[in-house]
Amino acid sequence: MANEFQVGDQKATMPPAQILIIRHGEKPGDPCVDSGADGPDLSIKGHERAAALAFNIPATFGKIDHLFATQKSTHSDRPRETITPLAAALNLKINADYADGDFEKIAEHILGHPKYSGACILICWHHGKIPQLAAALHVANPPSPWPCRVFDRVWMIDYEAGNAVLRDVPQKLLYGDLDS
Repeated sequence: MANEFQVGDQKATMPPAQILIIRHGEKPGDPCVDSGADGPDLSIKGHERAAALAFNIPATFGKIDHLFATQKSTHSDRPRETITPLAAALNLKINADYADGDFEKIAEHILGHPKYSGACILICWHHGKIPQLAAALHVANPPSPWPCRVFDRVWMIDYEAGNAVLRDVPQKLLYGDLDS
């Protein structure tokens, strides 16, 4: 199926034009410890990143058509919090129907539903599952693991001639963000 993506009964005649995947903004405490002891919310720096993304994403990548974030859990609401300023700026709703481990389900939903054909989609997820999410979106051999101290990347997936091509793009939004 060169230019057709089908999942179950849903059929998309073409894939999304582009999918952007970002990690949620900074969290309090040690970014390499997933204990939830520091709370489910963003740190001050995480809120600064979220505010900056609201301007940076449209300026850098153009029109965004759909937003997704992981479902709130007892340990984290950071993905939704990270893109809330972007959603407000773009007047878009955030689809937060999928849990962190549901990366295959969200990929099936996006690649199989006709309303996402040719669209630009941004997904904000937890770093531990981003490589598997990219693989579920048909990226061959995505870098893995996502480094636990890295919050400043955008994984840009373009579907060129039916193939998912991944580019790792620096955000360069806050002091300390890397250029490459």
